[in-house]
Amino acid sequence: MKKIWTLIMALLLVLAGCAQSQENKTSIDDQTDSEEISLKVASLIPPMTDILEIAKTQLKEDGINLEIVVLSDNIQPNNALAAKEVDANFFQHVPYMEEYNEANGTDLVPVQPIYHAIYGVYSKNYETMDELPEGATIAIANDPTNIGRSLAILDQAGVIKLKEGVGIHATQADIMENPKNYKFEEVDLLMLARMYDDADAVIMTPAYAQPLGLTPKSDALLTEGLESEFAITLVARSDNADSEVIQKLAKSMTSTEVKKFLEEEYGENSIPAF
Repeated sequence: MKKIWTLIMALLLVLAGCAQSQENKTSIDDQTDSEEISLKVASLIPPMTDILEIAKTQLKEDGINLEIVVLSDNIQPNNALAAKEVDANFFQHVPYMEEYNEANGTDLVPVQPIYHAIYGVYSKNYETMDELPEGATIAIANDPTNIGRSLAILDQAGVIKLKEGVGIHATQADIMENPKNYKFEEVDLLMLARMYDDADAVIMTPAYAQPLGLTPKSDALLTEGLESEFAITLVARSDNADSEVIQKLAKSMTSTEVKKFLEEEYGENSIPAF
């Protein structure tokens, strides 16, 4: 009987030891999971993706794994953010975000302006606006915010005259005077660079002009002023914008490394907004 009890006690000790070992293993796994945080950010093109790559390196030191989700048009990043498929996006200015919210009943919010992308009018065949012929075709982005922004540049320069007070909310229906009968072809934002060969002029940001070897200061027929409302901005949702991880992302995207990168690699094309 004593031998049986001895065997039972030994077995209980072994089982207790296995349970303790399993408990310790679970605790370590849980700790590992809690230490590494995954963060998904949707974006489109450089320098947006370049800035996120810099931030990714910095966030790694804080145990945050940044996944950059590169999408193919300027609708998907907001759709993905609203659907909680990503945690933030980085590709747009605030007026564009507000337009999306109004159209879709969403609650996306700006977190941090990162850089100014100055809109300019570019032409392959003409060196000044005065040289554009009667009836010339000017390509502009087809979303409402950038339609208004494009027309406002021409209004401010006296090329056309818009209805009083419409500003960046203008549409083609608000053109009151168009002395040279310019035609405005509305195309997807990502198609603007391709229109450089086909249209008489194109109105676009440096992100699309730079791959063509164009800069606002040297090549644009006209440029807009430095407007803070059009800064390319980190955007999140109202339910996560104030979270620690999003704030750390914003901090890493406004670091001295990012500022230096923009100044050295992009100069006048992408001016820091922080």
